Amino acid sequence: MARTAVIYHSEYLNHGVDDHPENRRRLEAVMQFLEREEVLSTPKVKVLEPERASVEEVTLNHDLEYVEYVRALSEVGGMLDPDTVVTRGSFEVALRAVGGGILAARVVAEGKFDNAFALIRPPGHHAERGSGHGFCIFNNVAIATRVLLKDGFKRIMIVDIDCHHGNGTQNAFYESSEVLYLSLHQWGIYPGTGWLEEVGYGEGEGYTVNVPLPSGTGDQEYLYALEEIMTPIVDEYKPEFMMVSAGFDTHYSDPITAMKLTTIGHRKVADILLNAAKKNGGKIVFMLEGGYSISAIPKSIANILCLIAGIDKSWDDKKVEGVGLEKIKKRVEEVKQVLKPYWKF
Repeated sequence: MARTAVIYHSEYLNHGVDDHPENRRRLEAVMQFLEREEVLSTPKVKVLEPERASVEEVTLNHDLEYVEYVRALSEVGGMLDPDTVVTRGSFEVALRAVGGGILAARVVAEGKFDNAFALIRPPGHHAERGSGHGFCIFNNVAIATRVLLKDGFKRIMIVDIDCHHGNGTQNAFYESSEVLYLSLHQWGIYPGTGWLEEVGYGEGEGYTVNVPLPSGTGDQEYLYALEEIMTPIVDEYKPEFMMVSAGFDTHYSDPITAMKLTTIGHRKVADILLNAAKKNGGKIVFMLEGGYSISAIPKSIANILCLIAGIDKSWDDKKVEGVGLEKIKKRVEEVKQVLKPYWKF
C-alpha cells in the first residue's frame, strides 16, 4: 500500500491571472519538479484526483449567500477584495480545491493512507464565513476539518505554517474546543491579526494559539518556537487528527514576505509535525496555502513529500542567517505567559 496520497487535479490551473502572485505557475512548477525527480512514480506515493465539493459541503463553513455570490461572479469575473481575483470558472476550481482537502482528510481518516498532501489552489486560510480575502475564496482546511468533526472526530489540531496569519481559520473555530488552531506567522504584515492575546472565546478559550514572529526569522529560530510552544500543547491536547495549512512564503526568496526559512527548514518543520502526529495515532494532512517563489516551492514540497512518504531524497538551497535565537526566546516566553492559564509549559 502507498503510504502517502498526493491530491491533485489539472483543473487547479484554470483559476486566476498570470500577473498575480497566486498564479497557476506555482502548481505547474511543483508538478513538473515532482515528475522530473520521480517522486510521484515511487510505489510509496499515489496521486488521487478529487471531485468537486458540493455546495452543501462548502456551507458547512460558509454562508450560502456568499457561495452563490462567488458562483455568480465567476460567470463574468471580478474581485472579492483588492487582492482576491475571481476569473471565469473560478467557482468550479474553488469547489475542486475544497474537494481536494476533503479527499485528503477522508483517505487518511479511513486508514487508506498514512498521510496526505493536498496540492490545491486557490488557497483558503484567509476566507471568512461570508467573504473571500487574501487570494482565498473558500477555506479549504476549515471545511475539511468540519467534515472530520461531522464524521465523529472530537479533537483536531490545525497548525498553520503559512507566513501570513490564517484569520479565516482562526475565526471559524474561535469558540470551539474541538479544534485547536495554532499559527506561527510573520508579525506586522497582512492580515494584521494573530497577536498572542488572541486565545479564543467561550468554550474555545485557550484553544487558539498565536506565535507572531519577527521578520527575518530563520530555520533555527522557527524550529525552536514550534517545538517550545507546540510540543507541550500536543502532549496535553492529544489531537486525534492534525491538519497543516502548509504555506511556503516563509522561504527567504519569497517575493512578498520577509522570513528566512530554507527548503530544508521546511522539511524539518514537517518532521516535527509528523512526530507530533505519531504520538497520537499518526493522522496528518498537509494542505497547500501560500508560497510564491517559483524556484523554492517545488523543492520545499518535494522535501516534505519525501519525508512523509519515507523516500530517501532531499533538496537543499543556500544557508541564510536569521535574526538570532535570543530575540525568538523572548517572544516564546511572552507566548507562554499568555497561555499558562490553559496549558502546561
